Amino acid sequence: MHSGAPSLRFMLTGDLVRLRPVEPEDADAFYRWHNDEEVMRWLQAYFHESLASLRKRLADRRENSHEKVTFCIETLEERKLIGVVTLRDADPVNARAEVDIYIGEQEYWGGGYGTDALRTACRYGFDTMRLHSIELGVVEENTRAIRSYEKVGFQVDGRLRQSFFRDGKWHDSLLMCVLRDELT
Repeated sequence: MHSGAPSLRFMLTGDLVRLRPVEPEDADAFYRWHNDEEVMRWLQAYFHESLASLRKRLADRRENSHEKVTFCIETLEERKLIGVVTLRDADPVNARAEVDIYIGEQEYWGGGYGTDALRTACRYGFDTMRLHSIELGVVEENTRAIRSYEKVGFQVDGRLRQSFFRDGKWHDSLLMCVLRDELT
C-alpha cells in the first residue's frame, strides 16, 4: 500500500482496476459525479444533496454486509478513484443479488475500466458471497453500458416498458442477468 492511502481491510483486483471499501474521504469525488449531468444521465433519479450531507452519510454508512456491499473503483496504475459498484439486495436463499455500477470520471469511459470493475465485482459475488445469479436494470438507450454488461456475460432476460423518465419522455429498461457459469 502506498503512503497516504486510506486503511483498507481488503481490495479486489482486476486487470485495470482495484475495488476497495468506500471511505468518508471519497465524498468530494461522489459529490462531483452526482452533479455531472452526463454521468447521471441514465442513473435513477436522485435528490441533490449538499457536500456536507454527503460527507456525513458516507461517514455514518453501515458496514458492508452480505445484503449490500459497495466498492470504490480505482485504477490500478494511478490508484485514482473513478467510480463505484454495489452488489445489493442479496438473497441468500435464492443466491441472487442486483448490481449497480457507474464510472464517474468521464475520461475513463470506453477504456474497459467499467467492464473490468463489473467482472471483478461479479467474481466476488459468485466466489465470496456464493451467489448463483446477478441481475441489473439498464435503460435501453444506454448502449455503452449494455455492451459492457454483455462482455461480462450478462444477457437480456426481459423488458420493463416505459419504466424510466428522462428528457421529457419515457424509456424502456432492460433486465439483464449473468449466472455463475456464464461470467466471462
